[in-house]
Amino acid sequence: MTAQEVHAQLRDEAKKVLVGQEEEFELLLVALLAGGHALLEGVPGTAKTLMAKTLALLISGSFERVQFTPDLMPSDVVGTNVYDLASGQFRLRRGPVFTNILLADEINRAPAKTQSALLEAMEEQQVTIDGECYPLPPVYMIIATQNPVEYEGTYPLPEAQLDRFFFKVLLEHAPQEVENEILRRYHQGFDARRLDEAGMRPVLNEATIAECRREIAGVVVDDGIVGYITAIAQQSRRSSDLILGASARASITLLLGSKVLAALRGRRYVVPDDVKYLVPPAYRHRLILRPEAEIEGLDPDAVIAKLLGGVAVPR
Repeated sequence: MTAQEVHAQLRDEAKKVLVGQEEEFELLLVALLAGGHALLEGVPGTAKTLMAKTLALLISGSFERVQFTPDLMPSDVVGTNVYDLASGQFRLRRGPVFTNILLADEINRAPAKTQSALLEAMEEQQVTIDGECYPLPPVYMIIATQNPVEYEGTYPLPEAQLDRFFFKVLLEHAPQEVENEILRRYHQGFDARRLDEAGMRPVLNEATIAECRREIAGVVVDDGIVGYITAIAQQSRRSSDLILGASARASITLLLGSKVLAALRGRRYVVPDDVKYLVPPAYRHRLILRPEAEIEGLDPDAVIAKLLGGVAVPR
């Protein structure tokens, strides 16, 4: 099964649960196949948790959810060694991080010490407990959520952690026609707490994901595309609107993400439109605006639009 066929089946199955969020769900799939993680930002009630659960069901994967709170400890996430009286030895009690899809709900409500417990898992796909390294599953993704309008009792994510997220996906309130369809489904008996009754069937497993990744690895990237990606990054570092421009990891994100997107759309090569489409979710959490730019009413997406307008598109 090709990546394009997988994409089509996943889209059809996800529609049984998700309404009007095709682009956002596609970005999650791109991040998953590229081996990355996603930060979902939206006000309450925009289906952030539902989207993560849906993805886990469609890939036949295990799912764990951690509610981040100010008193959450790193050992609550990664696990700890406990003494077993029966055997007289310490044994590992694995934390929820040992799963396929981990939902870090309201990640910015935990202090930096707990947030940093995910850094090794996100970058190295392993965790270290009492000096011993434990690998995480080959199919592994952290989906973190945060609320953009509540700041009391929150701890902003440090730049080092934000940079480890492949994408930042913004979830807005649904348009009225989409919200009408959501209400119709609930009226007809849909219950987000019982997704097993929604009729979705798994499309992917570990073997098919590995197969898709092999196909994606063969997608051709022309030197002109590579130059386009790095030119956007260089432009961000020279921008008068920014204190901090895009990192090298942002360029790697664009390269890998564009290869996945090309494969999902049935192409064996990357085109400039693939890159342009992915710049906002790949960049918006990595840029730090100057105060003057914020006073002018600019936000990261507006600055990104300016950046793209200043870089020549390769033919």
